[in-house]
Amino acid sequence: MKTLLLRRTFFVPLVIAALLSFFPSQPLLAADGKLKVAAIYTVPVEQQWVGRIHHALGLAKDRGEIEYAFSENVANADYERVMRQYAEAGNKLIIGEAFAVEAAARKVAKDYPDVAFLLGSSGKPVAPNFSVFDNYIQESSYLSGLIAGGLTKTNTIGMVGGFAIPEVNRLMHAFMLGAKDANPKVTFMVTFIGSWFDPPKAKEAAFAQIDKGADVLYAERFGVSDAAKERGKLAIGNVIDTQPQYPDTVVASALWFMEPTVDHAIAAVKAGNFKAEDYGPFSTMKYNGNTLAPLGTFEGKIPAAVLALVKDKQAAIASSKFSVPVIETEPKSTK
Repeated sequence: MKTLLLRRTFFVPLVIAALLSFFPSQPLLAADGKLKVAAIYTVPVEQQWVGRIHHALGLAKDRGEIEYAFSENVANADYERVMRQYAEAGNKLIIGEAFAVEAAARKVAKDYPDVAFLLGSSGKPVAPNFSVFDNYIQESSYLSGLIAGGLTKTNTIGMVGGFAIPEVNRLMHAFMLGAKDANPKVTFMVTFIGSWFDPPKAKEAAFAQIDKGADVLYAERFGVSDAAKERGKLAIGNVIDTQPQYPDTVVASALWFMEPTVDHAIAAVKAGNFKAEDYGPFSTMKYNGNTLAPLGTFEGKIPAAVLALVKDKQAAIASSKFSVPVIETEPKSTK
């Protein structure tokens, strides 16, 4: 009996060791071998910012790399609950925007150390599993500002944003710097509507700016281009290209590509080496994270001198001879 017990005592650790070698320490995949990924959005996926995240994840899903689930229009009060549900459901990568729910999101990540979290955030990454990202597209925002400054005839540009947070402020400042470099006489009217998705309110804010002389509008929010279209003014887009919907209104846009960020995270989780890091640089031109949209319907309608300036600055950015400054204080009206 004692001999049998010794054999069992010796045998069990061997079995456990064998199982551990067969199932190495790495993220679990779905039954079909795809990584389970979930995203949580506080606004509808048609909103441009989260729309870029949703699009990038959709491409990974279409390639057969991931199994993708998402929730949209999640209230801030429900965010923590939804995060926990996705973590409990076996998702190994959870993506979303945590700007208004920082404390809750970081609390959940701490409770699930084996799940990778990648959240849009103003804060820092936290080991071992909370990474952050942002749309560092100030380079293209600057280039679009050059175009705006070269096109305004009233020397007055209207700017309508959601909230005056660093993520928005840096893009507005880059745009304003570009406009000023192209036209030192330009002035700005800046309005924040206090919402991430309220097209009617953004439209009314844009109307007010047009009434005060703005003939070019920076459309950081949906609704601004509608106002420009109705009043026969021009608009500059942000994050996505809306020129197909506004062919006679939207001149150019600073485009954000979330694919470099999403693809890096997916690869890291699959390889079992996801770590807390700042994914912000993946949104820069260096990683093909942003670009200036094609001029499309406005090809040939922009002064040659303006286009030459855009080309020169774009080349300077690519060669690291020029760096667009990152200014995150709240932009103010100058008119």
